Amino acid sequence: MKKWFVALATVLMGLTLAACGSKTVATTSGGKITESEYYSSLKNTSSGKQVLRQMILDKVLEKQYGDKVKTSQVTKQYNTYKKEYGSSFKSVLSQSGMTASQLKQQIRDNLLLKEAVKGNVTITNAQLKKQFKSYEPKVMVSHILVSKKSTAETVIKDLKAGDSFASLAKKYSTDSTTKNKGGKLAAFDSTDTSLDSTFKKAAWKLKTGEYTTTPVKTTSGYEVIKMDSNPGKGTLNEHKAELKKQIIDDDMNNSTVLKSVVSKVLKKGNISIKDSQLQNVLSDYLTSSSSSK
Repeated sequence: MKKWFVALATVLMGLTLAACGSKTVATTSGGKITESEYYSSLKNTSSGKQVLRQMILDKVLEKQYGDKVKTSQVTKQYNTYKKEYGSSFKSVLSQSGMTASQLKQQIRDNLLLKEAVKGNVTITNAQLKKQFKSYEPKVMVSHILVSKKSTAETVIKDLKAGDSFASLAKKYSTDSTTKNKGGKLAAFDSTDTSLDSTFKKAAWKLKTGEYTTTPVKTTSGYEVIKMDSNPGKGTLNEHKAELKKQIIDDDMNNSTVLKSVVSKVLKKGNISIKDSQLQNVLSDYLTSSSSSK
Protein backbone atom coordinates (compact mmCIF):
# COMPACT_ATOMS: atom_id res chain seq x y z
CA MET A 1 0.00 0.00 0.00
CA LYS A 2 1.27 3.44 -0.85
CA LYS A 3 1.75 5.91 1.97
CA TRP A 4 0.12 9.33 1.96
CA PHE A 5 2.77 11.99 1.44
CA VAL A 6 2.54 14.46 4.30
CA ALA A 7 5.82 16.20 5.07
CA LEU A 8 4.60 17.35 8.49
CA ALA A 9 4.83 13.75 9.64
CA THR A 10 8.62 13.98 9.40
CA VAL A 11 8.62 16.58 12.16
CA LEU A 12 5.54 16.10 14.30
CA MET A 13 2.52 13.83 14.58
CA GLY A 14 -0.91 14.78 13.29
CA LEU A 15 -3.41 13.57 15.88
CA THR A 16 -6.30 15.13 17.80
CA LEU A 17 -6.25 15.87 21.52
CA ALA A 18 -9.53 15.84 23.46
CA ALA A 19 -10.51 18.98 25.34
CA CYS A 20 -10.09 18.94 29.11
CA GLY A 21 -13.37 18.78 31.07
CA SER A 22 -15.75 16.70 33.13
CA LYS A 23 -17.47 15.07 30.15
CA THR A 24 -17.40 11.28 30.31
CA VAL A 25 -15.19 9.59 27.73
CA ALA A 26 -16.02 6.02 28.75
CA THR A 27 -17.91 4.07 31.38
CA THR A 28 -16.97 0.73 32.93
CA SER A 29 -18.23 -1.55 35.69
CA GLY A 30 -15.49 -0.02 37.80
CA GLY A 31 -16.49 3.58 37.14
CA LYS A 32 -16.34 6.27 34.49
CA ILE A 33 -13.36 7.96 32.79
CA THR A 34 -13.67 11.70 32.29
CA GLU A 35 -11.94 13.97 29.78
CA SER A 36 -10.00 15.49 32.66
CA GLU A 37 -8.70 12.10 33.76
CA TYR A 38 -7.90 11.16 30.20
CA TYR A 39 -6.04 14.45 29.66
CA SER A 40 -4.05 14.04 32.88
CA SER A 41 -3.03 10.54 31.89
CA LEU A 42 -2.19 11.44 28.29
CA LYS A 43 -0.37 14.75 28.65
CA ASN A 44 2.86 13.36 30.09
CA THR A 45 3.24 10.58 27.53
CA SER A 46 5.45 11.09 24.49
CA SER A 47 2.45 10.68 22.20
CA GLY A 48 0.44 13.26 24.13
CA LYS A 49 3.27 15.79 23.92
CA GLN A 50 3.64 15.18 20.20
CA VAL A 51 -0.07 15.83 19.77
CA LEU A 52 0.22 19.18 21.57
CA ARG A 53 3.25 20.18 19.49
CA GLN A 54 1.33 19.40 16.31
CA MET A 55 -1.73 21.36 17.42
CA ILE A 56 0.41 24.38 18.29
CA LEU A 57 2.27 24.18 14.97
CA ASP A 58 -1.03 23.92 13.07
CA LYS A 59 -2.27 27.11 14.75
CA VAL A 60 0.83 29.21 14.10
CA LEU A 61 1.26 27.95 10.53
CA GLU A 62 -2.34 28.83 9.77
CA LYS A 63 -1.89 32.30 11.29
CA GLN A 64 1.38 33.04 9.48
CA TYR A 65 0.78 31.38 6.10
CA GLY A 66 -2.96 30.64 5.86
CA ASP A 67 -3.56 33.36 3.28
CA LYS A 68 -1.00 31.79 0.96
CA VAL A 69 -2.77 28.41 0.67
CA LYS A 70 -5.99 28.33 -1.34
CA THR A 71 -8.75 25.76 -1.01
CA SER A 72 -8.35 25.04 -4.72
CA GLN A 73 -4.76 23.90 -4.10
CA VAL A 74 -5.93 21.43 -1.46
CA THR A 75 -8.71 20.16 -3.72
CA LYS A 76 -6.32 19.72 -6.63
CA GLN A 77 -3.89 17.62 -4.55
CA TYR A 78 -6.76 15.62 -3.06
CA ASN A 79 -8.13 14.85 -6.53
CA THR A 80 -4.65 13.79 -7.66
CA TYR A 81 -4.57 11.18 -4.88
CA LYS A 82 -8.12 10.14 -5.71
CA LYS A 83 -7.28 9.66 -9.39
CA GLU A 84 -4.06 7.79 -8.57
CA TYR A 85 -5.85 5.21 -6.43
CA GLY A 86 -8.98 5.01 -8.56
CA SER A 87 -11.62 2.57 -7.31
CA SER A 88 -9.45 1.58 -4.33
CA PHE A 89 -9.26 5.16 -2.99
CA LYS A 90 -11.86 4.69 -0.24
CA SER A 91 -10.39 1.41 0.99
CA VAL A 92 -6.85 2.83 1.03
CA LEU A 93 -8.12 5.86 2.92
CA SER A 94 -9.85 3.60 5.44
CA GLN A 95 -6.79 1.38 5.85
CA SER A 96 -4.75 4.51 6.52
CA GLY A 97 -7.13 5.35 9.38
CA MET A 98 -8.21 8.59 7.74
CA THR A 99 -11.38 10.27 6.53
CA ALA A 100 -11.54 12.45 3.41
CA SER A 101 -11.66 15.59 5.55
CA GLN A 102 -8.62 14.47 7.58
CA LEU A 103 -6.67 13.86 4.39
CA LYS A 104 -7.60 17.31 3.10
CA GLN A 105 -6.48 18.84 6.39
CA GLN A 106 -3.14 17.03 6.20
CA ILE A 107 -2.71 18.22 2.62
CA ARG A 108 -3.36 21.78 3.81
CA ASP A 109 -0.90 21.34 6.70
CA ASN A 110 1.70 20.14 4.22
CA LEU A 111 1.12 23.12 1.91
CA LEU A 112 1.35 25.51 4.87
CA LEU A 113 4.66 23.97 5.90
CA LYS A 114 5.90 24.31 2.33
CA GLU A 115 5.06 28.03 2.41
CA ALA A 116 6.99 28.27 5.68
CA VAL A 117 10.00 26.59 4.06
CA LYS A 118 9.81 29.04 1.14
CA GLY A 119 9.68 31.94 3.54
CA ASN A 120 12.51 30.83 5.82
CA VAL A 121 15.08 29.19 3.54
CA THR A 122 17.48 31.22 1.43
CA ILE A 123 18.44 29.59 -1.87
CA THR A 124 21.97 30.49 -2.92
CA ASN A 125 23.49 30.72 -6.39
CA ALA A 126 25.73 27.80 -5.46
CA GLN A 127 22.65 25.68 -4.78
CA LEU A 128 21.08 26.72 -8.07
CA LYS A 129 24.24 25.79 -9.98
CA LYS A 130 24.41 22.42 -8.23
CA GLN A 131 20.75 21.72 -8.96
CA PHE A 132 21.17 22.69 -12.61
CA LYS A 133 23.95 20.12 -13.07
CA SER A 134 21.45 17.29 -12.54
CA TYR A 135 18.52 19.14 -14.10
CA GLU A 136 16.83 17.70 -17.17
CA PRO A 137 13.72 19.24 -18.77
CA LYS A 138 10.38 17.47 -19.06
CA VAL A 139 10.46 15.22 -22.11
CA MET A 140 8.04 12.86 -23.81
CA VAL A 141 9.18 9.51 -25.17
CA SER A 142 7.83 6.29 -26.61
CA HIS A 143 9.43 2.94 -25.87
CA ILE A 144 9.43 -0.68 -26.88
CA LEU A 145 10.30 -3.08 -24.07
CA VAL A 146 11.45 -6.62 -24.94
CA SER A 147 13.06 -9.43 -22.98
CA LYS A 148 15.93 -10.28 -25.34
CA LYS A 149 18.71 -8.12 -26.76
CA SER A 150 18.34 -9.82 -30.14
CA THR A 151 14.67 -8.80 -30.29
CA ALA A 152 15.59 -5.18 -29.54
CA GLU A 153 18.15 -5.33 -32.35
CA THR A 154 15.45 -6.61 -34.71
CA VAL A 155 13.21 -3.69 -33.71
CA ILE A 156 16.01 -1.21 -34.44
CA LYS A 157 16.70 -2.90 -37.79
CA ASP A 158 13.00 -2.59 -38.70
CA LEU A 159 12.96 1.08 -37.68
CA LYS A 160 15.93 1.77 -39.94
CA ALA A 161 14.06 -0.01 -42.74
CA GLY A 162 11.20 2.45 -42.37
CA ASP A 163 8.68 0.66 -40.16
CA SER A 164 6.72 2.93 -37.82
CA PHE A 165 7.55 2.96 -34.13
CA ALA A 166 3.87 2.56 -33.21
CA SER A 167 3.42 -0.57 -35.30
CA LEU A 168 6.59 -2.13 -33.89
CA ALA A 169 5.52 -1.29 -30.33
CA LYS A 170 2.23 -3.08 -30.92
CA LYS A 171 4.03 -6.07 -32.45
CA TYR A 172 6.96 -6.50 -30.06
CA SER A 173 6.56 -4.58 -26.77
CA THR A 174 5.94 -6.55 -23.59
CA ASP A 175 4.63 -3.41 -21.86
CA SER A 176 0.89 -4.08 -22.06
CA THR A 177 0.05 -0.61 -20.74
CA THR A 178 1.69 1.27 -23.63
CA LYS A 179 2.08 -1.14 -26.57
CA ASN A 180 -1.27 -0.23 -28.11
CA LYS A 181 -0.62 3.49 -27.62
CA GLY A 182 2.51 3.57 -29.74
CA GLY A 183 4.63 2.93 -26.65
CA LYS A 184 4.02 6.46 -25.35
CA LEU A 185 4.98 7.15 -21.72
CA ALA A 186 3.92 10.00 -19.46
CA ALA A 187 6.21 13.04 -19.57
CA PHE A 188 9.08 13.00 -17.06
CA ASP A 189 12.00 15.18 -15.95
CA SER A 190 14.99 14.88 -13.62
CA THR A 191 12.74 14.65 -10.53
CA ASP A 192 11.20 11.38 -11.76
CA THR A 193 11.83 8.36 -9.52
CA SER A 194 9.66 5.79 -11.29
CA LEU A 195 11.78 5.09 -14.36
CA ASP A 196 15.07 3.19 -14.52
CA SER A 197 18.04 5.60 -14.34
CA THR A 198 19.69 3.94 -17.36
CA PHE A 199 16.51 4.46 -19.34
CA LYS A 200 16.34 8.15 -18.45
CA LYS A 201 20.00 8.80 -19.26
CA ALA A 202 19.63 7.19 -22.67
CA ALA A 203 16.45 9.16 -23.37
CA TRP A 204 17.91 12.55 -22.46
CA LYS A 205 20.71 12.08 -24.98
CA LEU A 206 18.16 11.99 -27.82
CA LYS A 207 16.91 14.95 -29.79
CA THR A 208 13.28 15.17 -30.89
CA GLY A 209 12.58 12.49 -33.51
CA GLU A 210 15.67 10.37 -32.72
CA TYR A 211 15.64 6.83 -31.34
CA THR A 212 18.28 4.67 -29.66
CA THR A 213 20.31 2.76 -32.24
CA THR A 214 21.54 0.17 -29.75
CA PRO A 215 19.45 -1.74 -27.17
CA VAL A 216 19.26 -0.08 -23.74
CA LYS A 217 19.54 -2.66 -20.94
CA THR A 218 17.41 -1.82 -17.90
CA THR A 219 16.10 -3.73 -14.89
CA SER A 220 12.96 -4.55 -16.90
CA GLY A 221 14.67 -5.91 -20.00
CA TYR A 222 15.90 -4.28 -23.22
CA GLU A 223 14.50 -0.97 -24.39
CA VAL A 224 14.27 0.88 -27.68
CA ILE A 225 13.46 4.52 -26.96
CA LYS A 226 12.16 7.22 -29.28
CA MET A 227 12.24 10.89 -28.30
CA ASP A 228 8.88 12.50 -29.11
CA SER A 229 9.59 15.90 -27.59
CA ASN A 230 12.79 17.27 -26.05
CA PRO A 231 12.93 21.06 -25.56
CA GLY A 232 16.63 20.92 -24.65
CA LYS A 233 18.24 21.73 -21.32
CA GLY A 234 18.58 25.45 -21.95
CA THR A 235 20.29 27.74 -19.43
CA LEU A 236 20.15 28.11 -15.67
CA ASN A 237 18.43 31.50 -15.88
CA GLU A 238 15.69 30.06 -18.08
CA HIS A 239 14.86 27.47 -15.46
CA LYS A 240 15.58 29.36 -12.24
CA ALA A 241 11.99 29.17 -10.99
CA GLU A 242 11.81 25.42 -11.61
CA LEU A 243 15.21 24.87 -9.97
CA LYS A 244 14.06 26.76 -6.86
CA LYS A 245 10.92 24.63 -6.75
CA GLN A 246 13.02 21.46 -6.92
CA ILE A 247 15.27 22.67 -4.10
CA ILE A 248 12.23 23.47 -1.92
CA ASP A 249 10.79 20.01 -2.67
CA ASP A 250 14.09 18.47 -1.55
CA ASP A 251 13.99 20.58 1.62
CA MET A 252 10.52 19.23 2.37
CA ASN A 253 12.14 15.81 2.74
CA ASN A 254 15.07 17.07 4.81
CA SER A 255 14.36 16.67 8.55
CA THR A 256 17.17 19.07 9.52
CA VAL A 257 15.80 21.85 7.34
CA LEU A 258 12.24 21.19 8.49
CA LYS A 259 13.20 21.34 12.17
CA SER A 260 15.01 24.63 11.58
CA VAL A 261 12.00 26.11 9.78
CA VAL A 262 9.56 24.89 12.45
CA SER A 263 11.76 26.48 15.12
CA LYS A 264 11.57 29.83 13.34
CA VAL A 265 7.81 29.57 12.87
CA LEU A 266 7.21 28.68 16.53
CA LYS A 267 9.44 31.49 17.77
CA LYS A 268 7.23 33.97 15.89
CA GLY A 269 4.07 32.39 17.29
CA ASN A 270 3.81 34.17 20.67
CA ILE A 271 3.27 30.80 22.36
CA SER A 272 2.53 30.51 26.08
CA ILE A 273 2.15 27.05 27.66
CA LYS A 274 -0.30 27.35 30.55
CA ASP A 275 0.06 23.85 31.96
CA SER A 276 3.17 23.81 34.17
CA GLN A 277 3.76 20.12 33.44
CA LEU A 278 4.03 20.88 29.72
CA GLN A 279 6.27 23.96 29.94
CA ASN A 280 9.13 22.26 28.09
CA VAL A 281 7.07 20.61 25.37
CA LEU A 282 8.62 22.87 22.69
CA SER A 283 12.12 23.07 24.15
CA ASP A 284 13.69 21.17 21.25
CA TYR A 285 12.41 23.87 18.89
CA LEU A 286 12.47 27.08 20.90
CA THR A 287 15.93 26.69 22.44
CA SER A 288 17.80 25.22 19.47
CA SER A 289 19.61 27.41 17.00
CA SER A 290 17.63 27.88 13.81
CA SER A 291 20.06 27.89 10.94
CA SER A 292 18.96 27.18 7.39
CA LYS A 293 20.55 26.55 4.05
